[in-house]
Amino acid sequence: MTQVTVKELAQVVDTPVERLLQQMREAGLPHTSAEQVVTDNEKHALLAHLKSSHGAKVDEPRKITLQRKTTTKLKVAGSKTISVEVRKKKTFVKRTPDEIEAEKQRELEAQRAAEEAARLKSEEEARQQAEEEARRKAQAELEARAGSPVVAPAPVQEAPVEAVAPVEERKKEEPRRAEKSRSDDDERRERKQAQQRPAAKAKAPLSRAVRSGDDDADSFRRGGRGKSKLKKRNAHGFQSPSGPIVREVAIGETITVADLAQQMSVKAAEVIKFMFKLGTPVTINQVLDQETAQLIAEELGHKVKLVSDNALEEQLAEMLKYEGEAITRAPVVTVMGHVDHGKTSLLDYIRRAKVATGEAGGITQHIGAYHVETERGMVTFLDTPGHAAFTAMRARGAKATDIVILVVAADDGVMPQTQEAVQHAKAAGVPIVVAVNKIDKPEANPDNIKNGLAALDVIPEDWGGDTPFVPVSAKMGTGVDELLEAVLLQAELLELTATPSAPGRGVVVESRLDKGRGPVATVLVQEGTLRQGDMALVGSTYGRIRAMLDENGKSIKEAGPSIPVEILGLDGTPEAGDELSVLSDEKKAREVALFRQGKFREVKLARAHAGKLENIFESMGQEEKKTLNIVLKTDVRGTLEALQGSLSGLGNDEVQVRVIGGGVGGITESDANLALASNAVLFGFNVRADAGARRIVEQEGLDLRYYNVIYDIIEDVKKALTGMLGSDVRENILGVAEVRDVFRSPKFGAVAGCMVLEGMVHRNRPIRVLREDVVIFEGELESLRRFKDDVAEVRAGMECGIGVKSYNDVKVGDKIEVFEKVEVARSL
Repeated sequence: MTQVTVKELAQVVDTPVERLLQQMREAGLPHTSAEQVVTDNEKHALLAHLKSSHGAKVDEPRKITLQRKTTTKLKVAGSKTISVEVRKKKTFVKRTPDEIEAEKQRELEAQRAAEEAARLKSEEEARQQAEEEARRKAQAELEARAGSPVVAPAPVQEAPVEAVAPVEERKKEEPRRAEKSRSDDDERRERKQAQQRPAAKAKAPLSRAVRSGDDDADSFRRGGRGKSKLKKRNAHGFQSPSGPIVREVAIGETITVADLAQQMSVKAAEVIKFMFKLGTPVTINQVLDQETAQLIAEELGHKVKLVSDNALEEQLAEMLKYEGEAITRAPVVTVMGHVDHGKTSLLDYIRRAKVATGEAGGITQHIGAYHVETERGMVTFLDTPGHAAFTAMRARGAKATDIVILVVAADDGVMPQTQEAVQHAKAAGVPIVVAVNKIDKPEANPDNIKNGLAALDVIPEDWGGDTPFVPVSAKMGTGVDELLEAVLLQAELLELTATPSAPGRGVVVESRLDKGRGPVATVLVQEGTLRQGDMALVGSTYGRIRAMLDENGKSIKEAGPSIPVEILGLDGTPEAGDELSVLSDEKKAREVALFRQGKFREVKLARAHAGKLENIFESMGQEEKKTLNIVLKTDVRGTLEALQGSLSGLGNDEVQVRVIGGGVGGITESDANLALASNAVLFGFNVRADAGARRIVEQEGLDLRYYNVIYDIIEDVKKALTGMLGSDVRENILGVAEVRDVFRSPKFGAVAGCMVLEGMVHRNRPIRVLREDVVIFEGELESLRRFKDDVAEVRAGMECGIGVKSYNDVKVGDKIEVFEKVEVARSL
């Protein structure tokens, strides 16, 4: 608000100060001197007084007009520019109290008129109801006198004039019509009258029709045919439901909010609103459990039908039942053992192929499946990796096998992975044949192997147990025939059978994504015969088998029980361990595959949502862990699973590893964009990046690394996590000096004459002053002298003079502690 003095206001309006003060006094203002302040309200009061004294009106403006003008420029063809000016005008009018009162009066009169109309309408309805009641009483009296139902007279304003006849005439006419049959002339006359009857008469209430079944009474009321025509005319009219529609809602173990609302024929917002009332906020795509969904459906008035999610799986199991003649099949043998104990070398000697030369570092990275024809029969071998990263892969191999060959090096002994292999074999309930390898070495000790395995409850046969121990040499071929004989003897005891005539059924040993052929799955056939062209359902994937290859890469048309094959034609890479089933119906295979995919997605969403809700309060107030994000691509599915498990297990309370993206196949442009968006490292195991991915890596400076040995990738991740941990700062006490005397210096102030008791006192290190072993000051040295010379350090047992910077309260008996801070790298 602007404030000026009386003197300044007089200068603005160009009038003497005395005259202005006189006018202000006349206006009733309290100003008496030129230095007093005048506010805006006082200015308006003075202006109103001056206007009224000159005969002008001082009413406030009743109308305000606002104008706005905007100018824009438009470019047309060429370099020509057109200016467009837009003008807007808006007027606001202030109504007077009289106008407001008049408007209120008009609203009051309109309200009164509406109330009067409602009152008249209610009186009219009451009058009509009374007349209707009177007509009903008259009709009842006529029926009582005549002994038969009689039509009641219709209302005057609704019934046609012809239908309202005197009571006496109707009494006389009714017996005659009941006795006389209707003639053709009467029918023609009635049809003619019906055609000439006005449309308004046809709309007379049909509820007043005579309840008699007599044809003459029907002709008397003259409305029967109109009723039939009206029914015919309204045959296709909409008939609103008299009550809420109750629907049957099928609810499985899980259902989304959107699907539940769709089955109840309501909007999803209604379900969300209902859940909010229950105190549980949900979204349209959130997955609900069966009990919650049942509560919602029943509360909204619908019937619930609980459906088992395994109904489709049960139908599939019924379809896969088969009968046929069972014959003896070859055993499936899994080779297990510790890393570098000679598993692949032993299998290589049996197969007569150099498998180990193709493995990086001599370590098996995948599960291999091979069948071998021997003189004693066919044997199928599964070669599983031996180091710790592939525990899950070895477990899958044990479940798919009939017999386990446990390879133990005679010069090494029982190792941790050997113990794990024994545990997996015992858990699968399969017999074990121990191959004591490397007996050709001078340091071999087979008895040590027997002692170690006996401690694991693997008792040799010559010790009274049931486990064959066969000494072999994979390098020289010693004992291999005896090993195969022991395996086939165990197979005969197991009496392994299969039905070749049944549809094929097996288990996925491995899968990968081939750039030229698409998804490729290694399958071990367990029952029936798998043929090229069969429709295969494998886990959550399906497809028609386009080609089948044996372990040597040769194309084959069919594979019987215990034969490992590679199949092409699936729509994705299945998980290792998924079951393969052959179906005759492609539609059924697609339906089951899509159902399994949806179920997996729903369970994953439900777990993620539950985890967020359960951990939201636990994570509050806690520091967020440092996370190393990794995008991992491998050549086969089993390696991906093993690496994901091994990498996720690294870390501690401060750092962690998160594999945000993983897959089978080469590194694509999409993988590079994912790593860029999430600040992740790209790892490729036995795969390479394509041109698009390499371009993004070079432009954005992403960290891309290739590996072919699993140990290397695990060690590099451990080093990265160690670097993320940072370092700890530790203090090392270098020396302690005791104050023996205090001197005063004009340059340094108080100088302490000290004796170095421990270590060494350095000039350029921080210090602490201790009094009775309590720290009273922490700072740095200002000077360190020995006699008159400045020195850099003083050793124990020597005297020195110490000047403490910014501290002059040193006393005899104090101790000066010299220390240094050292950063120590932390490790996992």
